[in-house]
Amino acid sequence: MADILKPDLCIIGAGSSGLAAAEAARALGARVVVIERARMGGDGLNAGGVPTRALAAAGRTAHTMRTAARFGLAEREPHVDIAAVNARVRSVVAGIAPEVARERLAALGVEVIAAEARFLDRRTVGAGEKLVRARRFIIATGSRPTIPAIPGLADVPFLTTETIFHLTERPRRLAIVGGTSAGLEIAQAYRRLGAPVVVIDAGRALAEIDPELTSVALTALRTQGVDIREQTRITEIVGGEGGAIGVRVAGAEGQPQTLEASHLLIASDRHANIDGLDLAKAGIRIDPRDASRLRLSAGLRTSNRRFYAIGDATGGSQSTHAARYQAQSLVRRVLLGPPARYQPSLVPRVVWTDPELAEVGLTEPQVRARRGTAYRVTRLSLAEVDRASAQGEGRGVARMITDPSGRILGVGIAGPQAGELISLFALALANRLSARDLAGFVAPYPALGEIAQRLGQEHLRSADTDPWQARRLALNRLLP
Repeated sequence: MADILKPDLCIIGAGSSGLAAAEAARALGARVVVIERARMGGDGLNAGGVPTRALAAAGRTAHTMRTAARFGLAEREPHVDIAAVNARVRSVVAGIAPEVARERLAALGVEVIAAEARFLDRRTVGAGEKLVRARRFIIATGSRPTIPAIPGLADVPFLTTETIFHLTERPRRLAIVGGTSAGLEIAQAYRRLGAPVVVIDAGRALAEIDPELTSVALTALRTQGVDIREQTRITEIVGGEGGAIGVRVAGAEGQPQTLEASHLLIASDRHANIDGLDLAKAGIRIDPRDASRLRLSAGLRTSNRRFYAIGDATGGSQSTHAARYQAQSLVRRVLLGPPARYQPSLVPRVVWTDPELAEVGLTEPQVRARRGTAYRVTRLSLAEVDRASAQGEGRGVARMITDPSGRILGVGIAGPQAGELISLFALALANRLSARDLAGFVAPYPALGEIAQRLGQEHLRSADTDPWQARRLALNRLLP
């Protein structure tokens, strides 16, 4: 007879969101069961941000060696051993893995079941030889790469963002399908490591990011030799002699052509890992507008009141920090009841290219839709920031959107360490700060944090003159 577990919370999936939810629940004293069928840590650790950043670090080092003359140093063409680079990437992942190991969760008091979860009815999940009847369930099953329906793709070998880190040789020419953040981050890294790279996207690369910011990164990548083909549709993929791959494309203008590649990487969108859960048995409905997504309320609850979803399983923002925020916001509400609002606009959006792109808050189209013309955009060129110029990274822009009172609605940065700087603006948004608050804090000099202070000062400088301030100045002129 199967064991029946009755915890306060059952979490299906031990990726970033599932692990964050488990730790948050244990901190509240809840009894927690986690079900994971594969690797602990999910995509963020094993095939996402961690390995991509480790690969990019190797590429950045090679680029610095190759372009050292801009700092007055002798240039040197690096010897690149892709097998060694990817071995180092995997060692970084292995070094972090103990932080998310089953043993660590067990030490926290979490019971981990290594099995595949299936819903048996509206309140029971089966996992191996055990049944789980929790008071509440969280679906945190993550996502996997979407393989596009391209004629001929199934007949040639291809890589995904989960297998690219196992290459042992440098591609003679790498073709990447998808101008996503992951696609462009990997494209830049491999180009800096000496491989010719072409990126193909049927629409606009980095379509989710403000075009003014995107243009900064795309210009840099193209300058470094990445061939980025936007508005270009792949019509067919064909195999050739010696393992060569031909990618036949048709652009918005011009004649169709065939791009030759030795390796093909699929870096298009991802979709939620919800297949095989037997959702219908639990009374969990699919989004009628998108069969790859769950139907969720604004509070991330499914059509079954006992079940919630977080992370990539929601089909929404696919970042580790967003998943952790969802987990922490949801767990307290699910277990204790007091309202805890999940506010997506407070979650930074980052593209880890060089230069980095980062946004937080509302975008200009969103503000325009809500407020019409009742907003202001303040811009700052990074060429005016001394630290950026000293580092040879003065190409970039920071832009801040405010309402008529000066309250910050959204911020975007394209430039060095944008992913770090955006945290300051995320804090400002969470606390409903204004441009005047930014102008009034003290930033060290020379530091990139000065960008926040300068944006606030520029906003005040370009604002309409306060009539009371003008009167006070006139009065002071009459005083001795």
